Amino acid sequence: MELDFSIIIKYLPYLYRATIVTAQVTAVSLILGILFSIPLSLIKLSKYKILQAIGSFYTSIFRGIPLLVQVFMVYFGLPQVFPSLKTLTNFQLGCFTFALNSAAYISESLRGGIQAVDIGQREAAMALGVPYSSTIKDIIFPQAIKSVMPSLVNEFIGLLKNTTLISTIGVVELLRAGQMIVSDTYRAFEPYAIISCYYYIMVMTFSLFGKWIERRINISDKR
Repeated sequence: MELDFSIIIKYLPYLYRATIVTAQVTAVSLILGILFSIPLSLIKLSKYKILQAIGSFYTSIFRGIPLLVQVFMVYFGLPQVFPSLKTLTNFQLGCFTFALNSAAYISESLRGGIQAVDIGQREAAMALGVPYSSTIKDIIFPQAIKSVMPSLVNEFIGLLKNTTLISTIGVVELLRAGQMIVSDTYRAFEPYAIISCYYYIMVMTFSLFGKWIERRINISDKR
């Protein structure tokens, strides 16, 4: 069979919209994941054993269960337990699932980043009477974020590729768009080759952006 990529031309606007959805899912999920991970990382560093146990248990759940199962659990299972969630869209439920999953991984990176900050800085802040919340917000977290930036970039890339799973609950992102083009044209190689290129370009673009941020951070540290 001869390849004919010209059949994809009329679907380019459709693929563009699907690409936007993929980017939105990734960005929203990562932002929420970072926001969820901050209190989670602090819980893991708490002096109270019960809080540490809760944080570790949360992480073990999202690390130990396949992400696709998590998507189905949130989409099909939670609305059964909490009927009010039925008002949420597939997009919102998918983002919520990815955010919870990302929080588990990012919190581990943040915990390591916080522990890597010289404890003397914390002691100096305490000696000067700086409140604990201000110490964490203004002194510890900025340095921790710098040290975990490579992990955040990797998490973003992994999340971008995992967004394909949201197609299983009816969200038309890139993979779902490709599947629908295959159904319409009865040709598989061309659509999947094109969406593979889309994913590759997005991943490489963000990888370069992440390296640029790291260089900027390193330059600012040397000043």
